[in-house]
Amino acid sequence: MDGGAWHISSDEDAEQLVAELLDSARAVPYMVCSVPDRETEPRINTQLLAKVTLGIARIVVIPASRTWVLTQQLGKPLSVYNGALRAYMPGFSYDANPYAHRLFFTAASGNDERARSTLTALRWIAANESVRRFELGTDVLAFSAVREASLDVERQRLKQAGSAEIEQLRAAQAQIDALKDDVRRSAETQQWLSDEHKSIEEHAQSLEQQLRGAQFRIHQLLEQIKARGDEPDAGIRLPDNWDAFADWCDEVLSGRVVLSGRARREIKSAEFDDAQTAARCLLWLANEYRDSRINGASGDLRKPIDEGIHNDRCGADSFEFGWGPRRVPVEWHLKNGGNTRDPRRCLRIYYFWDEESQLVVIATMPAHIRTGAT
Repeated sequence: MDGGAWHISSDEDAEQLVAELLDSARAVPYMVCSVPDRETEPRINTQLLAKVTLGIARIVVIPASRTWVLTQQLGKPLSVYNGALRAYMPGFSYDANPYAHRLFFTAASGNDERARSTLTALRWIAANESVRRFELGTDVLAFSAVREASLDVERQRLKQAGSAEIEQLRAAQAQIDALKDDVRRSAETQQWLSDEHKSIEEHAQSLEQQLRGAQFRIHQLLEQIKARGDEPDAGIRLPDNWDAFADWCDEVLSGRVVLSGRARREIKSAEFDDAQTAARCLLWLANEYRDSRINGASGDLRKPIDEGIHNDRCGADSFEFGWGPRRVPVEWHLKNGGNTRDPRRCLRIYYFWDEESQLVVIATMPAHIRTGAT
């Protein structure tokens, strides 16, 4: 811990950064500061930021020539580039909510006020996360414990040196006063934690209501488009390749279909040779299938949905999938005809309906999964 920033200098460094961002055991935020195109330094003082957040955050400087690694592996919504800064919090994953990992845009050189404001915000993020995540007395040494140990040492020193009783009494009184101070601080901390817990609960409820409101608004706007006789996705351009597929899903299908972290990883190395067919399948899930579930259907839509593509039960290939704290059964998939397992010609999209969020969740795609039955 030298109080300095980590400067990414190679593609290998950038890949190591991605691995550390995705590490589930990571305990501190990573403040990733990108360097603008045709510039050599970030637009904030990263050395100062590294010094003041020593031990509670890691500061990373990534040049413009290396940010493509983050964009390729994490997708554009979760990347950081062109002078922006992002606070990647612990628990970050491929399917993380971009808004939970705040993105800051920096102004052109010379705007000192904007830079100071960004520095302050990043410092507060690191400090708040350390208070929330680190346990006093376990992860962090409590000052009261250090003070009490120091007073014990001093009292024992006086006793062994044969000091006068008045000096020993004074040392004992200092220790009593310190213990009283600890009790008072503990009571204040307990009250603060209670107030913070109440405030955070209220904030979480407010955010949940906003999310539900946004989802309802999306549904409302879709219905208005359909009422005018238009198709919500008319004129949508399908992705030409798998590199653009995840970003296309985030932009076009937001609020209707979501890719799991596993699906995002599989898409990056997909061998199926027709990304546009897979995209049309997701559009069917986002529209006809989702509408049927919202209107009360059971989801049993066993039918052809495109040329050579069917929606069918998984049968013996059904499996359970971890989604948040739950284990969800995956019993349906979209598939193309034939029994081939050649990954270049075999399409399988395994999905489930999440009633709580009113979303279709893609568990895995586009290859046939391996199960006990296969």
